[in-house]
Amino acid sequence: MTKADVISEISDKTGIDKAEVTYTLETFFSVVKDSLAKEEPIYVRGFGSFINKKRAQKVARNISKNTAMVIEEHFIPSFKPAKVFVEQVKSSVKNATVE
Repeated sequence: MTKADVISEISDKTGIDKAEVTYTLETFFSVVKDSLAKEEPIYVRGFGSFINKKRAQKVARNISKNTAMVIEEHFIPSFKPAKVFVEQVKSSVKNATVE
């Protein structure tokens, strides 16, 4: 599902104009990016958390040049789904028929 598909589905389910849904969704993405850039996690009860994960300093190798380089400690954005969300996905009919 693409962002355009999500916008269409929200618009169809709510009756809100696609342009307004697009603006709202883009604003949400901006808020998430800005908050994580300020090292502020976002918690959405029943859905999940947008957090920064710390990656420790490590030594990496460039195989083609046979050299080592140090990658400094840094943070990467991450999403951790809520337990309710995980259980809903696990118990979905589609996944149950695959197994």
